This record gives sequence, structure tokens and C-alpha cells, in this order.
Amino acid sequence: MTNWCLRLRMLAVLACISPTAAVSAERATADTHAGFAAEYAGDRGINQDKRVLFAEDFENGTLEDIASRWAETSNKDGKVLALVEGGPPGSPGRHALRITADLSQNTGGHLYRNWSREVDKAYARFYVTFAKPLSHVHHFVTLGGYNPVTRWPQGGAGEKPRGDDRVTVGIEPTGDHGRFPPPGIWNFYAYWHEMKKSADGRYWGNSLKPAIRSVVPGDRWQCVEVMLKLNSKPAETDGELALWLDGEPIVHFARGVRRGQWTGMGFQLDEKGEPFEGFRWRSSLDLKLNFFWLLHYVTINAARQNRIESPEPFNQVLFDHIVVATEYIGPMRR
Repeated sequence: MTNWCLRLRMLAVLACISPTAAVSAERATADTHAGFAAEYAGDRGINQDKRVLFAEDFENGTLEDIASRWAETSNKDGKVLALVEGGPPGSPGRHALRITADLSQNTGGHLYRNWSREVDKAYARFYVTFAKPLSHVHHFVTLGGYNPVTRWPQGGAGEKPRGDDRVTVGIEPTGDHGRFPPPGIWNFYAYWHEMKKSADGRYWGNSLKPAIRSVVPGDRWQCVEVMLKLNSKPAETDGELALWLDGEPIVHFARGVRRGQWTGMGFQLDEKGEPFEGFRWRSSLDLKLNFFWLLHYVTINAARQNRIESPEPFNQVLFDHIVVATEYIGPMRR
């Protein structure tokens, strides 16, 4: 499908009849043309750009050196994280980070770090490829904020945030209860103080899905970029959330976009649905965005939730060319 056709599809789905949604769709498309990574061939020197909060290409030093640049590392028995040869097409580097989940010994691992400064709006771009044989994951790369800032990821699964303490949004593959083969489709998994309660009375992350589902490719590098914008005032519902894949706008959640039923399972955009109320991600301006969590968390339960009784024992994913910034980044320029 051509870029032009994909953009038309996005505008048609998001805009519907809502002026607010139309503005959001147009903004996402405009951002696509303004990615500042185009100024840096192969991302060389991008870490010096004033818009960049941090960047990592896994080229500078050993794995131990790289881990020292992050606030926390999860690498059980030294068998989970590894630097390997390779990278996305056009990369001038030689290495990528491989994270391996061995279900007999661990649940994968992570790198976690804070940024040079807290912000109200952030873009996070990374390249990723899922190695075969493919499996379902439990949780994946996460963007968000803690108040106060912490040097390690916090708990809180099943609990609703207060509004001044935390907001987290994961961009995750999901099999949608077995409807899609592994790794699944791209999906947001969010915790914030106005999320909906699950049927069991707990607050599990709300799933936020585009109207047009995007299947996660296996064994191929893909550029993933997420934008998270916090609400401008405690009482405002003007928070936003967006996704680009390989530089193409996929979805832009904002006040006024049409959504389907919203339950403790979350919601999916639906042009026949009702206008979305918007995100009031926080109740206090003291809560800001301040962390990026490169997470690959795999469990047996993730497979069984997708109707797979005998999951693959090993699950490997490779990451490269991570950039977190205050403006749209875009794919790496070759």
C-alpha cells in the first residue's frame, strides 16, 4: 500500500465527523513530514540535538558500559541481555541489543532509565525485530512518569494510580486472546487515574487499539514511534497518544475521536462509535514524563491467554537506534 493511501485511511478513520479528531489526524500526518532524524544520516550525532532527551545505539562500549548508562538493568544470571551483530537496514553500526526470555529460567529482562529533564510531551522511537520462532509477550516497551522520579520501574499492577503519582503507557504486541498469531497486533496498554475497572474489581491496564489493526512483523526490523502528551491542566482532557510504524501514522488518540465501548478491557477506535472524552492523564502538574523502559517480559500465562498450551521455550527480540525526544523523530535516515 502506498504512503498516500495509508494516510488517507488514517484520516478517514480518525477524523470521522469530529473537528477535534480531524485536527489530531492532521497533526500526526504533519509530524511525519517533520522528523528531525532526517538531519542525521544513520543517527550520527543525533544525541547532541537539543530536542533529544537521550539516545542509545548500543555501539559505545561493552554491555557493561551500556548498562552503566541506564539507571537499572534486569539481566538474570547474565543470560538475558547480549550485544549481537546486526541492526536495521541502513544502520552504520555493528551491534544491536538482544533480549532473550527462557521460560525455564526467566521472564526476559529490561533496561530502564530516566531522562535529562522532565517533560509534558515526549516521543520515543526504537527499532525492533522479533526473532523466529515467534511467541506472545506479556509486556513490552513502556513510556511514562513517576512522581517522585525513581531510578527503577515501580509496581502497581492491578491498582489505579491516584493521578499525581504515575502514568504509564506500554506499546505492546497482543494476540487479542488468540485472534492473532504471535507476536500479534500493536496495542497500547495504559495505567492512569481515569482508567476503567476490570470485571474482577481490580484495575488492570486499559487496552487502546486503533480502528485498523497493525500486525507485528516477524523476523523483520520495524521502526516504532510513540508520542505521549499529558493534559495541559489538571481539569483538562486534552492529553494525547499516537503511534507511527516505519514513519507512517497509524493512530492518534485525542479528545473527539470516535471510539467503541469503553470497559475495563479498554476500547478500540470505531467510526460508528461515540466521541472519546479525552485523556486526563494526571490530576496534578507535578506529575511529568521522565522515564523510558526497554522491557521484554514473557510468561507462560501470556501464551495461554492466547490459547497456546505449549509455548515456545525461547523468545528473542532485538532492539536498536533508540531515541527519546520532545519532537517527532521519524525513521533513521539512510
